[in-house]
Amino acid sequence: MNKHTWVKKAIIVSLSASVGFGTLLAAGPVGQAEAAVSSSYSTAKKVVNYGKQFMGTPYQFGASTSTTRVFDCSSLMKHIFKKYGVYLPRTSAAQSKVGTYVSKSNLRTGDLVFFSSGSRSTGKNVTHVGVYIGSGKFLHTYGKPGVMVSSLTSGHWSKTYVKARRVL
Repeated sequence: MNKHTWVKKAIIVSLSASVGFGTLLAAGPVGQAEAAVSSSYSTAKKVVNYGKQFMGTPYQFGASTSTTRVFDCSSLMKHIFKKYGVYLPRTSAAQSKVGTYVSKSNLRTGDLVFFSSGSRSTGKNVTHVGVYIGSGKFLHTYGKPGVMVSSLTSGHWSKTYVKARRVL
């Protein structure tokens, strides 16, 4: 092989390696993390939109997880997350122990939000759950009118907020 041919091949191999390595870097940990967050956000939006289809469905404490005619707070979360491959425990207290802790200031769409309210409340124990939908609001079911959207930043729910968990 003459010197000119060898130099051409060396340049081609060098450029190919640079392009391949650059692509590898782009798809490395940072690229994978961005893809995971994007995928997680997409799934979270799907969970929320699916949950919104049940707006107005009546509330019933202790509702069976095998029906969509009535829900209690935790059966609603269990149902809407299950559709997207997230299997939650039955009760709000048990659901409050899965996933990772999220501060109130770092809430993202799809995060579970937990409250301590009602006659069983002692102020710290979890008795209610909903899913954060963004803009200071969450989807849940409690009393009338059943499945609804409420404010997390004012009123009853802001006073009884306990914590949030990320399961997506």
